Amino acid sequence: MWDYSDKVKEHFFNPKNAGAVADANAIGEVGSISCGDALRLTLKVEDTTEIILDAGFQTFGCGSAIASSSVLTEIVKGMTLDEALKVTNQDIADHLEGLPPEKMHCSVMGREALQAAIANYRGEEWADDHEEGALICKCFAIDAVMIEEMVWANKLRTVQDVTNFTKAGGGCAACHEDIEAILEKVLAEKGEKFDPEAAPVSKPVVAEVKGPLTNLQRIKKIEQVLESLRPSLMADGGDVELVEVIGNTAYVNMTGACSGCQMAAMTIAGIQQRLMEVMGEFIKVVPASEMAKLVNIATA
Repeated sequence: MWDYSDKVKEHFFNPKNAGAVADANAIGEVGSISCGDALRLTLKVEDTTEIILDAGFQTFGCGSAIASSSVLTEIVKGMTLDEALKVTNQDIADHLEGLPPEKMHCSVMGREALQAAIANYRGEEWADDHEEGALICKCFAIDAVMIEEMVWANKLRTVQDVTNFTKAGGGCAACHEDIEAILEKVLAEKGEKFDPEAAPVSKPVVAEVKGPLTNLQRIKKIEQVLESLRPSLMADGGDVELVEVIGNTAYVNMTGACSGCQMAAMTIAGIQQRLMEVMGEFIKVVPASEMAKLVNIATA
């Protein structure tokens, strides 16, 4: 399991400024649900001073993505747009008292959403610097420009570092050779030598290896985790109920204020992330209404 700081947990379980700002005049959207993370950042900017009066976020992704988005909105409120443009992904991670290496890409996504929102306010066309022929990681659409920037800004040394900060190389691994070439180039420009055997910037925390859970053990653990999350949901007038567990899929009902809420997908994603952290195995959490599709398929 990853070692999350108390600040990450605080912003995950009690995110600040969740939802869209009603009268936003700056919107930034980055990421892709198909790649696992997506963020929509909305800002209310005072026209005469360019001060950010309010900020809100809508995130689809893991607990670190939610926490990074939440703390970002707190950081930028009260800043001018020029001040906000100076916020780095490391600033976001520092405000969270650190992120696991594998989750640093969540802070990068927050920084890009902020840049996109400011460009949107100023009537500029924001792009993520993809250049013709410069796409390195096809799995996650990460280009050479972004990798080089992250290597420079965060003193990255290994392919694993690049994957942790950008996701590049985390899929089919076909781009590892190209990532090594970028590392070699950037480090040479800094007067350093690329060492393929170097240790990562920060050593990942590896989950304790345990035997496979029986279905009964899995159900009990899922119920324990849901029970620990219920007070936070109930405080907002919502609740969650475990309906069925089939293999590694948990079917749940979101009730009360959580039923039909625009943030329900984000809540379910957060529950899924928490279950995987506690149980040390992949768990998929889906609405119980999806069970009807299985029945239809089985009887067809």
